Amino acid sequence: MDATIYIRFILTLILVLGIILGLSWAMKRLGFGVGAAGALARRKRVRIIESSMIDGRHRAVLIRRDDVEHLVLIGPNTSQVIERGISAPAEDPSAPPPQSLGMTFRQMLSKNEPQP
Repeated sequence: MDATIYIRFILTLILVLGIILGLSWAMKRLGFGVGAAGALARRKRVRIIESSMIDGRHRAVLIRRDDVEHLVLIGPNTSQVIERGISAPAEDPSAPPPQSLGMTFRQMLSKNEPQP
């Protein structure tokens, strides 16, 4: 067998893998990927608001579902609802919005500089 056959095989493999990766990237950008935030994404109804370790094996978790909160104690073998139907606090419109993840390193540095 000639070495050119192996080189052709490797180059074809790289081309096919590149096409697959390119198509998967394009599909994700268009909103067809898993967990996409595009037009096809639906609003999540369940969120973990806060979590706190009770001891080495147990955790208290505050879960929000459709503007109602539930306090759950989670252990290694069981989970138990401590309190259900807690009304969620209203969002404060005067509160500053959470920091976006798109902040650049330069913006973070200029934000933390002491002002004269």
